[in-house]
Amino acid sequence: MAHAPATCEHLRMPTLTDDLGRLSYVVTGDGPPVVLVHAGIADHHMWDAVVPTLAQRHTVIRYDLRGFGESAPPAGPFRETDDLRRLLDHLGHRSVRLVGASWGGRVAMDFTLTHPDRVHSLALLAPPWPGYDWSAEMIAYDEAETAALDAGDLDAAVQVNLDMWVRGPARGWDDLPPDAADRLRGPLRTSLLNQTAVGEHSQGTTAGDPATITVPTLVAAGGLDVADFQAIARRYATAIPGAALIEFPTAGHLIAVDAPAELAAALVPFLAG
Repeated sequence: MAHAPATCEHLRMPTLTDDLGRLSYVVTGDGPPVVLVHAGIADHHMWDAVVPTLAQRHTVIRYDLRGFGESAPPAGPFRETDDLRRLLDHLGHRSVRLVGASWGGRVAMDFTLTHPDRVHSLALLAPPWPGYDWSAEMIAYDEAETAALDAGDLDAAVQVNLDMWVRGPARGWDDLPPDAADRLRGPLRTSLLNQTAVGEHSQGTTAGDPATITVPTLVAAGGLDVADFQAIARRYATAIPGAALIEFPTAGHLIAVDAPAELAAALVPFLAG
């Protein structure tokens, strides 16, 4: 493990190094630990507007998944659940509250299925469902991204993703703050640049049954998100025993970005349980 010198923001982030590369993370606040796992088009900054409220009561841990943000792409085979376990061991936390958004929600769920004794509670914000029968809209998005990347047009691939995950199907860009796209453009570009390396080395998701999850679980959906993810949220809320479902009507896919105050207000009592 190593700590980088404090010369600029990304260099101020502590790092956990191993034979696969490095994981960058940041810790804020004090109290029972909560880990925030970012979406697959973002990095730890997607939680910036939520952290101040949570940090009043919790030790808030954010990290960049391998190949995202300031974490290096993997140098060999890896599992996101192993990375999270190593980070928690490094920080000295045996049991934590987990909050994951989109792909980060899948990471949080996999960790819960793999290490149930290490999770106090679980919040899933618009997570994917492995093997889901995607709609024509989702298939068209995937084909457009693939075509752009195959043509070597990274800017076009970035825009395809911004249109799908930041703007979403129910809004125009005029409906969002002027800087909405710019806040995600850099992290998204990094994720696409490292996508091949991450895909080649990822060992996939955990083959576990959500019905075996026994910790308190909150599932959230954005009312302006792609219909597939609204349906998936309902499926998880039904599959996980005792799970609560909450909808954020003004949010698209990235609830923490679109409705941070509302999300924080929902998380505070849930995490305190």
